[in-house]
Amino acid sequence: MANKILIIEDDKLLKKIISKKLEKEKYETIGAVDGEEGLRLSDSEQPDLILLDLVLPETNGFEVLARLKKNPNTLKIPVIILSNLGDEEKVEKGLELGAADYLIKAHLDPGDIIERIKKVLNKKGRN
Repeated sequence: MANKILIIEDDKLLKKIISKKLEKEKYETIGAVDGEEGLRLSDSEQPDLILLDLVLPETNGFEVLARLKKNPNTLKIPVIILSNLGDEEKVEKGLELGAADYLIKAHLDPGDIIERIKKVLNKKGRN
């Protein structure tokens, strides 16, 4: 059975590119365009991993991450932050809130994202 990955990203083009790359690698993807939708889907779909942007409409990524980690249904789902906010303070805050990894969009190509996802899923024993 394929690992299910929830992509919470308001940039539709980027979400589509990441989804296509993941599907090519045999992952199942679901997407959300804002934090509230991401929270609902993470609870109902129980993905194996969440890719989370920080700059989102309605509820920002830090708030989404904090709420995911407080919810008993979602607290064990690994979250990889995928953001253009790359200053040290933001990275530290994301990791302190419980993110498994923090990737800066500008420094990556989609292949790098796949490698980091595999690494996190292997750590969790979900791959």
